[in-house]
Amino acid sequence: MKEEKVYLRLKKKIAVKKQHLIRLGDIAHITGNIDFLDKLKELKIYQITEKDNNVSVIDGFQLLETLVAHYPFLTIELLGSNQTIIEIKKEEKKANLLLIFAIWLLLCIGSAMAIMNFHYDVSMEEVHQGLFYLLTGDRQDKPLWIQIPYSIGLGLGMILFFNHIFKKRFNEEPSPLEVEMFNYQQDLDQYLIYHENALNKRDDS
Repeated sequence: MKEEKVYLRLKKKIAVKKQHLIRLGDIAHITGNIDFLDKLKELKIYQITEKDNNVSVIDGFQLLETLVAHYPFLTIELLGSNQTIIEIKKEEKKANLLLIFAIWLLLCIGSAMAIMNFHYDVSMEEVHQGLFYLLTGDRQDKPLWIQIPYSIGLGLGMILFFNHIFKKRFNEEPSPLEVEMFNYQQDLDQYLIYHENALNKRDDS
């Protein structure tokens, strides 16, 4: 008699609506040599409640506990991650165009002030004047033929650095901002796994 074996790989993160009933197929990729894989995918794992607020975490041990209780004859192997983060969607609200414009304006002004203050701190105007004198032998307070290309190059450099212009991406390489956002999301996920574990919530209640 062959051993009935099931392999599970938990999904790292999923998004569901409020009051959603989490089933095995929602949070895991499943394979094995059994004939009832489709039935196994429909196994009830966790019911989202109001106590979960915006996020919950399903632990691999909780999952195995449920599977063993329903299918004690199965050999189960859990591969990869041991937790699945469940993001609970809120009702979508219409975008406030006035708020978006205010934030956009604030960011633009803040960025412009940061660039201007940086140039003031490093005496960029004097640098341009010195460069103009070095190249031409003349002194000029506003060497525009250096300052204008420099300003254009500064903008182009920022576009290339962030690898975006509006929604257009120049290549598949992530920008430094995307890398930092990814690292932040990884740290946030680890925090949620530690503090929002659904198994711990169940034990504490």
